[in-house]
Amino acid sequence: MATGGSRRRPAHRAGRSSGAPAARGKAPRRPDARAERAAPPRPDERPGDRVPAGPFRLGAVPGATPGKWIDIWKERMPRNPLELVAVDVADQRAALRDGAVDAAIVRLPIERDHLSVIALYDEAPVAVCSVESALTVADELTLADLAGEIVIVPRDDVLGAVVPDAVTPAFAPLETTADAIATVAAGTGVVLVPMSLARLHHRKDVDYRPVVDAPGSSVALAWPTDATTPLVETFIGIVRGRTANSSR
Repeated sequence: MATGGSRRRPAHRAGRSSGAPAARGKAPRRPDARAERAAPPRPDERPGDRVPAGPFRLGAVPGATPGKWIDIWKERMPRNPLELVAVDVADQRAALRDGAVDAAIVRLPIERDHLSVIALYDEAPVAVCSVESALTVADELTLADLAGEIVIVPRDDVLGAVVPDAVTPAFAPLETTADAIATVAAGTGVVLVPMSLARLHHRKDVDYRPVVDAPGSSVALAWPTDATTPLVETFIGIVRGRTANSSR
């Protein structure tokens, strides 16, 4: 017969409600899962989209003006910075081939093997001359108006214009358009370039006039076809004027 108030407490049984064995410690949480739940959706995402982290590298040849597209990118893709990479026309194909950039604003023509290309706009050709040149009297010029002028063709020329009866410079071909325009500023010759390059290298001692029958320069967006990533698709959408909510 039991006496007094010394009752034995029943032993605690682990996992009483589920029948599971006692846990030795708490299972670690998946920090990535929690981060995924907490992260707000990206402005350009739709259900099922998986936009990778990291920067988008956009190449741009001299004279290209991607500013408005970059501004839209910054608004829609705040977690994916856009890195603008200067690319010479002579190196534009290699930059895409070697993966130095994800996509590039290029000048046509370009070798299109394994590339996707979207035409963007055409640039008018202009003749850059000294502010003291008689050519500045006209509002626009023809190739015939340049007959008898020293026409400088730098090694990085992108127009390939042929001026009948032009005078060949007595000096060796200059390396760059900037060098050619500096020579023109000193009062020697003229150089034909797309208008954007005339503006890029503008100086107070030179001026330019449109040349109505000279070949122009076409600008395009290009990227490796087998590397059409979600980031590339997003930039394509921006260039084509899609809104953040439009379907791809």
